Amino acid sequence: MSQTRGRYDFCIGLVLAMSSSIFIGGSFILKKKGLLRLARKGSMRAGQGGHAYLKEWLWWAGLLSMGTGEVANFAAYAFAPATLVTPLGALSVLVSAILSSFFLNEKLNLHGKIGCLLSILGSTVMVIHAPQEEEVETLNEMSHKLGDPGFVVFATLVVIVSLILIFVVGPRHGQTNILVYITICSVIGALSVSCVKGLGITIKELFAGKPVLKHPLSWILLLSLIVCVSTQINYLNRALDIFNTSIVTPIYYVIFTTSVLTCSAILFKEWQHMAADDIIGTFSGFLTIIVGIFLLHAFKDVNFTLANLPLSLRKDDRAANGTLLSTFDCINHDEESSACEIQSTESLSARRNGSLSAF
Repeated sequence: MSQTRGRYDFCIGLVLAMSSSIFIGGSFILKKKGLLRLARKGSMRAGQGGHAYLKEWLWWAGLLSMGTGEVANFAAYAFAPATLVTPLGALSVLVSAILSSFFLNEKLNLHGKIGCLLSILGSTVMVIHAPQEEEVETLNEMSHKLGDPGFVVFATLVVIVSLILIFVVGPRHGQTNILVYITICSVIGALSVSCVKGLGITIKELFAGKPVLKHPLSWILLLSLIVCVSTQINYLNRALDIFNTSIVTPIYYVIFTTSVLTCSAILFKEWQHMAADDIIGTFSGFLTIIVGIFLLHAFKDVNFTLANLPLSLRKDDRAANGTLLSTFDCINHDEESSACEIQSTESLSARRNGSLSAF
């Protein structure tokens, strides 16, 4: 009976985790569709500081989809192990990229597809070797953790960096550099996750009959969460309005996950008990994600598919054997000997200069 119950819980957790990825991945598409519709109407775009998206039902549908996905993700942890739920969160990157290619006409080339797969692989490796979170059972323990000097310094740096990006870097480079708005969302997201953790403890103690509503930390966490989430939504909308969705989604996932892992390591002291192989595995997974994001971002404008691969190989073969073929042609065609001689000379010159364009 116990084994059957455990299998049943596992299936529920698996379905919830996959549903979460689908809802979150689809939310980016719905939001982008709403922002594009506003742009066609001539409304001030979110990238320029406008908030007309608040009147667009598609944008609200995207927000509702993201909220549903987050709720499903939190619920999945109650049924399935974290080693199953957490890596499945990376599927939202793949879902968003695929849906954007169908519904937003955003092309995802071969490099982008490999980049998405590498991001998922790297996330899986990071989760396998991720440190276990230190348990915090009460609001008083959470208050003690939040008052730790290391976390206070980290939170102060996050606030300072965010303010610089918002008021100094954003107005100058936000329209051209994809990392500006996404970094704002990501680093503030690390604080919002800490607030969610604290509020989760508050709700648990509230159901246990403890007077947590009289604790000032409860209201501080709630107010901080509202400010953080509002800021994240604002700047994520700007990034989605300006840049390609299939690029915004994985970059946001990587930077956000890195910020959350860093914040959790400082807040809960996770890295102190990690083995050397787990540390190496965590960094290896992180580097794999970076490589995947590089492939996805750096070659997004390159029109390259599997159908082009044989053609490219044939061109390389012709380039490598160009001189030999030219000589053979000259032997069998005496009437074109002078032209072949000129071609052979130009080919050799091009090869000395490291160029294959002559072929």
